[in-house]
Amino acid sequence: MGCSFSGLNALYDAVNGGGDVWINENRFRIVRQLGEGGFAYVFLVKEVVNASAPASGGGAVAGGLSKKVKDKSHLSGDGTYAMKKVLIQNNEQLELVREEIHVSSLFNHPNLLPLLDHAIIAVKATQEGSWNHEAYLLFPVHLDGTLLDNSTAMKAKKEFFSTTDVLQIFRQLCAGLKHMHNLDPSYAHNDVKPGNVLLTHRQGKSPLAILMDFGSARPAKRQIRSRSEALQLQEWASEHCSAPFRAPELWDCPSHADIDERTDIWSLGCTLYAIMYGVSPFEYALGESGGSLQLAIVNAQIKWPAGPKPPYPEALHQFVTWMLQPQAAVRPRIDDIIIHVDKLISKFSN
Repeated sequence: MGCSFSGLNALYDAVNGGGDVWINENRFRIVRQLGEGGFAYVFLVKEVVNASAPASGGGAVAGGLSKKVKDKSHLSGDGTYAMKKVLIQNNEQLELVREEIHVSSLFNHPNLLPLLDHAIIAVKATQEGSWNHEAYLLFPVHLDGTLLDNSTAMKAKKEFFSTTDVLQIFRQLCAGLKHMHNLDPSYAHNDVKPGNVLLTHRQGKSPLAILMDFGSARPAKRQIRSRSEALQLQEWASEHCSAPFRAPELWDCPSHADIDERTDIWSLGCTLYAIMYGVSPFEYALGESGGSLQLAIVNAQIKWPAGPKPPYPEALHQFVTWMLQPQAAVRPRIDDIIIHVDKLISKFSN
């Protein structure tokens, strides 16, 4: 997907986040801010359409976006979407955003968040160090929040997901990752964690789970053949892979190593634990006097907290431990994980 730099492509015509935004030929009204982090802001927006425009199939409002989006299931029934605005200060940040747009365009799977449209525009720098581009990325909106949001709220009420919901949420993440891992070349997400999983609650069913944020996704296979290459990878990982979910080989990479998709399997194991208990299996180390997150991870020192009553089946703990093997070469691959989770779903489904 190419990025256009025409100033007509995205006009942000109000101060401090009010008003309308144009993304290419389509106009969106900002409803409210949903979140922010770093140089990025996420807004709930509503497409401004011609009043005479007919509804498209499925009841979605047929605005200009409906002509652009191939998969009509991604169109909103009420014209609302999530828009990510990124303030770009330098060429390195610009390349990262372009890479995220490119990588997002490679995927098409119901458990991976699709990028519906995007624009990057040049803006005049007002002072030293201020941004010189703005990127606008448009996605479907999921207002039930992330797995992290839901876990935090549940933890406060001492609530837990049922075993069935744990397995069904996890199974959907596996399906999305399988799509990425089976591409040619294979891609690793590199930042699988509860904050990057969107949940949508469904009546009478387990929640819909969608993996998002492909800003860290890269071709999975990397050959490390020197100390400097190993240190380079560690530095990259420290910036792109959240510490409590980061695989041991990304903390302490050997000078001769073949890195592959199994970095994601480690993060997936941490995420399964977090679906159950609301935190990474290694975050306890941050609260211990003299505790080291890195040591806890590279030694795979897992602690099991008190859970629901009755507790989760021991088979789930064994499943997590199987994924959290410090040696990547003996860690299972995504196809192995899916076979196993399907067996557990059959065994424990209500």
